[in-house]
Amino acid sequence: MKLRRSNAYAMCILGMAIAFGAGARAQKKQKLPKPVPMDSGVQMERDRTTGDLVFRHPKSGGATTETQGNTPAVLRVRVNLVEVGCNVFAPDGTAVRGIPRSDFQIFQDGVEQNLAHFDASIQGASIALIIDASPSVLPDTDAMKAAGAQLIANLSPADQVAVVEFAEHTFLLLPFSRNRELLQKAIARVDVRSLFSQAIGSNIYRSVYLAAEELFPGHTGRKAIILLTDGQDSGLGLNLDGEGVWLRPGDPPNRMTLEDVVRTLSSQGIEVYAISTQNRPSIMTPEWLAAHQGDSLVTPDALTLGIPAYTDFLAELVRRAGGHLYFMNERRTVANAYREIIQNLSAQYTLGYYPPRTNQPGWHSLRVEVRGRGPVRVVHRLTFYESTELH
Repeated sequence: MKLRRSNAYAMCILGMAIAFGAGARAQKKQKLPKPVPMDSGVQMERDRTTGDLVFRHPKSGGATTETQGNTPAVLRVRVNLVEVGCNVFAPDGTAVRGIPRSDFQIFQDGVEQNLAHFDASIQGASIALIIDASPSVLPDTDAMKAAGAQLIANLSPADQVAVVEFAEHTFLLLPFSRNRELLQKAIARVDVRSLFSQAIGSNIYRSVYLAAEELFPGHTGRKAIILLTDGQDSGLGLNLDGEGVWLRPGDPPNRMTLEDVVRTLSSQGIEVYAISTQNRPSIMTPEWLAAHQGDSLVTPDALTLGIPAYTDFLAELVRRAGGHLYFMNERRTVANAYREIIQNLSAQYTLGYYPPRTNQPGWHSLRVEVRGRGPVRVVHRLTFYESTELH
């Protein structure tokens, strides 16, 4: 009897070993999925009442703003939880951890809100790595891919990352994944030359918009886009007089603007960490950017300050959405940038509240304060956009 039991036990262990080995081999054999075009068939329509740009993916059936099938569409204001990520720094710049929920206060438009959600855990972040593959970045493509690979190597195992490349069109190379081997393969697949057959172009801001709309819905907690680009966008027709930045009289109603991109990022609480392949303008120091955090950078005066327009628009995107702007050509900046990004994401507090039912979609100011901690510096996005959606 004992012999039979021993044989049965040995067979069980052998079976488990075989299954484990097969599972390990299957994991090693995982292949990248085929690139998925993210802008194929996408339609965007602007609501005449609110001015919001409504994103329509082919999967939704392509209903218009007037009807959805044979049922009239109804506009309602989103009253979802507003999540605000914030970092708290001591005077020496080190992150302050371990602050309890009771020490935080959050204000919308100057009015304190009830804190409905608080997260100080080290749960993983959801990060979309968006890499420019347009012809203008050809000299920098190897450095950009190396930078992306370095980022993946330094992230927490709990972080999940999606990889996107863009030129004229936008392609999802890998949806959110924690498999570091697949992520490295996805970055290695980015190939500027392979996209030369497309119409020549660089749709930076449309790609950021598509990533926000297609990848992040349903994700909670810390959310970020890391954008590797030279900043030279050809899609929105941007200029420092405001064209392409805001919708202006005479513009086609469905024209996408930078404002639409920022609204989408803000309504979903997605920060943007942009790493530019260009040189940092001498005036655009971190201190200068911090001093102008509350001011629009879109002004013709930017040129007189020695700031190229394409760099100015990247800085404006980051200023509005929250995050930071780095420059890849600075010595040690990439390593320092990733260290800072990872520190910010890992030491970030996530606060959440339900906004008042004002039925007034639009921009609202945010302020976070920490009580009883002395002269700490609290960093968070300054606004959020309460948008509308169709049902």
